[in-house]
Amino acid sequence: MSIDIGGMRKPYHDKGDFFDFKDLAAREPFDQFKAWFDEASKHEKIYEANAMCLSTASKEGVPSSRMVLLKKYGPEGFTFYTNYTSRKAGELDSNPRAALVFYWEPLQRSVRVEGKVMRVGEEESLDYFKSRPISSQIGACVSNQSKVISSRDLLTDKEEELLAKYGDGQEAIPKPDWGGYRVVPHMVEFWQGQSTRIHDRIKFRRMGDGEEMDEKMTQKGENGWVIERLAP
Repeated sequence: MSIDIGGMRKPYHDKGDFFDFKDLAAREPFDQFKAWFDEASKHEKIYEANAMCLSTASKEGVPSSRMVLLKKYGPEGFTFYTNYTSRKAGELDSNPRAALVFYWEPLQRSVRVEGKVMRVGEEESLDYFKSRPISSQIGACVSNQSKVISSRDLLTDKEEELLAKYGDGQEAIPKPDWGGYRVVPHMVEFWQGQSTRIHDRIKFRRMGDGEEMDEKMTQKGENGWVIERLAP
């Protein structure tokens, strides 16, 4: 029997002035993202501002989503790390497109990113791997991510073995088949919740080849970006 939860509803707090082009911290998405990300990172009720939902798809277009952690961002894109044997890695390698969603509920804000995906260089992946705590390095070595296993003992036994060998930090832990991906966006959308549910949506996007800008609907940003308002 289905459960009707249509009555679940929380009012949004009134945010005051509507989010508009004049409220943008920048005319390109990365500085705008930084302004919002910095605010989210300092908010006492947001534990991991860098948590994001990553959506990928197989070659056949079958989608899947999961939560990962952002580790770097800037004009080059949004970078995260994973086991290269995982399902998401397999999908990204065969269909190098992805979507990201950040949701910061206490601020009533979210950011959506869509773009192409590339692996980061091996040297960059290795440098980041070495910067992780030993426990996290061992965790990456223990897990053949997304593969079916017979029991949890398989993981704990491997962890104990690696801790005994590398736990004192005297010997470097070899990086497994693990590293980074970077989402290079062609669209970044900033969503600000409103108490009326008529939310504000501002989108930065790259124009298509041969596309002409409609100045009534679209504003010119910086570094090749254009800015548009979307209906909620």
